Amino acid sequence: MDRRSFITYASILGGSAAIKGCSAFTTTNKNNHTKNNQSREMNADVIILGGGMGGVATALACCRNGLSAIMTEETDWIGGQVSQQGVPPDEHPWIETHGAPPSYREYRNRVRDYYRRNYPLTEKARQDPNLNPGNGSVSRLCHEPRVTVAVMSDMLAPYMSTGKLLLLTDHKATSAVVSGDNVRAVEVQNLRTGDRVMLSGSTFVDATECGDLLPLTGTEYTTGTESKSETRELHAPEKGDPMNNQAFTVCFAMDYQPGIDNVQDPPKNYTFWKNYIPEMTPAWSGRLLDLSYSDPRTLKPKRLGFDPTGKELDDVLNLWNYRRIIDRKMFTKESYAGDITIVNWPQNDFFPGNLIDVPEKEFQDTFERGKQLSHSLFYWLQTEAPREDGGIGWRGLRLRGDIMGTEDGMAKYPYIREARRIKAEFTVLEEHVGAENRKLVAGEEAGKRAADFFDSVGVGYYHIDLHPSSRGNNYIDFPSLPFEIPLGALLPQRMNNLLPANKNIGTTHITNGCYRLHPVEWSIGEAVGCLIAFAGRKKVPFRAVREDKTLLQDFQREIERQGIETKWPR
Repeated sequence: MDRRSFITYASILGGSAAIKGCSAFTTTNKNNHTKNNQSREMNADVIILGGGMGGVATALACCRNGLSAIMTEETDWIGGQVSQQGVPPDEHPWIETHGAPPSYREYRNRVRDYYRRNYPLTEKARQDPNLNPGNGSVSRLCHEPRVTVAVMSDMLAPYMSTGKLLLLTDHKATSAVVSGDNVRAVEVQNLRTGDRVMLSGSTFVDATECGDLLPLTGTEYTTGTESKSETRELHAPEKGDPMNNQAFTVCFAMDYQPGIDNVQDPPKNYTFWKNYIPEMTPAWSGRLLDLSYSDPRTLKPKRLGFDPTGKELDDVLNLWNYRRIIDRKMFTKESYAGDITIVNWPQNDFFPGNLIDVPEKEFQDTFERGKQLSHSLFYWLQTEAPREDGGIGWRGLRLRGDIMGTEDGMAKYPYIREARRIKAEFTVLEEHVGAENRKLVAGEEAGKRAADFFDSVGVGYYHIDLHPSSRGNNYIDFPSLPFEIPLGALLPQRMNNLLPANKNIGTTHITNGCYRLHPVEWSIGEAVGCLIAFAGRKKVPFRAVREDKTLLQDFQREIERQGIETKWPR
């Protein structure tokens, strides 16, 4: 896509105000005559929009390296996909020892320590160095969203106390002030009071879940699928489609109370979702609300199981155990009457709508439709899900809105798998990280490893996992290779002082499938924060760090001294 339209304000500060003393930011109050709301101007070295995994990692890296920062978050919970969206960490199999920055491993260790300090764990669980509170099969660290909020808040607390960091929750970016190729300020609105704040600084980081700062600033970006002729990717479609994005999911938490009837009236759209058969290519296995779905690798029908008592089922995955965040057996007797699990399954992936590049009202309406699907899935599990004993439904299932921090039981924000992506100095293609495509371009022996990027600033791994899309594509799921994060993918082609720190880096629709997970997003944010500090000390533009071999080597040595891995061990 070409540059997008953006809103500018003539009444902007005459440049960034200098930061004096130890205060992280300066503020000025103004009267907003048009909205009759309080208006302020605030300044820091770095303005970070979005308090998810990438945003928090950016803030930590900036503050650790001597910069001041203001970080905003659209909801009242920091943590992004692992908290507000309710998705336990999706990680690679080596995460306990390597393949992520020290700060991410510190976050994981703090989560475990939080349970050891505050929860009635059994002695065996307490002594387990790799404690997994939920024993969910999807992750080595299935835990409650609220614990992530507490842990990340603790990690940020010293910088907030010393004035290096200001956190503005319930604030959403609404407009930007841009001069040529530089962002001068971003206006955010308090979603509770309506007050507006103009944030100015030297560098702006888009760590929003959907890449919201890109259209506001006119930064060039792309969305959806690229065509095979554009990218030469083995799994790319013949024709690109900017509105063809992966499904989002409205996750929810539930537990089970045997002998209690928790069934209430069906959701208003239950009949529709009960009978809904996805229209996809290749075809879906049948009804969406069913324990059969399309196997991501083969696309053939595959049977799943469901039993909220947590027992293992013969030859099928028990969905209850998949994203379980509390396993009652890990805690002292009678602490929990039952387990607690998160529902982020094929059955509540929402693909008949799009959240990217749509008006705000359409975004909220589609989010609400996603909630209706999840409510319908929950009701179906209560009343119609087939049981192993021949019965139907589990009427004792109960929504746990307290776990998700909401009244309706649903997550605060949709789980976003795909965002706007910058048009970058370098774009990661399937030939760089896809196992099969890599062998085709590099040969059998070289194809055993992902591409070696000269400008690597981090590492990550996940198989390429694309969920059904808004334009009717079924799963695209195939092996990748442990990969590197190239600095070029973090640099916009034109904008000088805006950097991405979420799922909005220079990937394609295909490679986004392995660069979008929790530790990779954190690693991106860590690299961005370190880059801002390094370039500032050297007094050079961000692009110069990549273009100058000596500068690049100095930067890579610096982040390696901070524990960041830039290469996978052979």
